[in-house]
Amino acid sequence: MRNGAVAYVRFAALQVAVCVGLAFWAGTASAQMHSSGGAAAAGALVTIMTLVFAAFYVYTALCLQVIARKTNTANGWLAWIPIANVFLMLNIAQKPAWWFLLLLVPVVNVVIAVIVWMKIAKARSKAEWWGIMVIVPVMNVIAPGYLAFSE
Repeated sequence: MRNGAVAYVRFAALQVAVCVGLAFWAGTASAQMHSSGGAAAAGALVTIMTLVFAAFYVYTALCLQVIARKTNTANGWLAWIPIANVFLMLNIAQKPAWWFLLLLVPVVNVVIAVIVWMKIAKARSKAEWWGIMVIVPVMNVIAPGYLAFSE
């Protein structure tokens, strides 16, 4: 990775650390304000959910960055920046940037996301049905990893 990409990865890691810290602080503050066990459980749940979200975000961003590198797509570090990573996906799929607007339309966004992931699979020389897997529970976690880390 180049120095600029390393800086962005560090920045993304810092953002994740801040989010986890804030969630932990919110959970403990809530538990201290309300001495009942329910508030402590809610704070613990918020903390756990934030950690799971952060882990999923890091995994997805890493997969997308690896896919960008393997497809020789410029600016792979965009995978770590929310919203910008969508433009990176469109770039990998060789779709126009205005498709981002289609991703904001309910129901249409599901169809467009499947098409984009199908084109990403095609760019990685994999079967296009891997793109359909992004709408299947559990497989939507496996598919990006397969597209990124398989030969």
